[in-house]
Amino acid sequence: MYDYAMPSRMRYPILYLATVLAAGAQTLLETDQVRVVRAVDKPHVKTKPHEHKVNRVMIYLQAGRQEIVSEGKTRVQEWKAGDVKWTPASPTHTAEIISAEPVTMIEVELKNPGDPHKIATTALDPLKVEPKRYTLLFENPQVRVFRTRIGPKEKIAMHEHVLNRIVVNLTDQDETITSADGKADHVVHKAGDVSAGGPVKHREESLRDGLTEAVIVELKD
Repeated sequence: MYDYAMPSRMRYPILYLATVLAAGAQTLLETDQVRVVRAVDKPHVKTKPHEHKVNRVMIYLQAGRQEIVSEGKTRVQEWKAGDVKWTPASPTHTAEIISAEPVTMIEVELKNPGDPHKIATTALDPLKVEPKRYTLLFENPQVRVFRTRIGPKEKIAMHEHVLNRIVVNLTDQDETITSADGKADHVVHKAGDVSAGGPVKHREESLRDGLTEAVIVELKD
């Protein structure tokens, strides 16, 4: 899932690149392709009018319902814990969580248009190598987004990521990751952690007694 050939500072950007944006929001990492923000919205607190100038991939860590008012029209959206949604750039609006509990959202803001010449798949594409454990959620000119579920103590065969990617952990992770050259790393993440990776070939072995689940956002620009 990750590029573990990267220096430790880049493997765990959540520790080094977090900057406070506003109450309840943090920038977790930022590159020339994306900005990734964690926002925690409290129930029954309406936001100030604002807009989103770029398309986003939204990952919801808890279930919730939200009321959005834009251009005099009101709509309500609902999601389950772990849901992933594509959200196009939007005009000025207000938003309010109308369910009972706070909701944490990971927002992957896409800075650039997609490149139609970039191809995400190879013979070792994880969706081909491990179709029972990797599930495509959606794909468009800017991103390919999929979910990975690795069972207790399971091993994932050698596979390849050819695009830069953002990984959002939905559960804790405790794995041995072995690259194509045989170098092994012991990798631990907590649920809600976010990291960035580049092109890599590797295999994985879960050391956990429970399910390991993550969302991977591949960047096509």
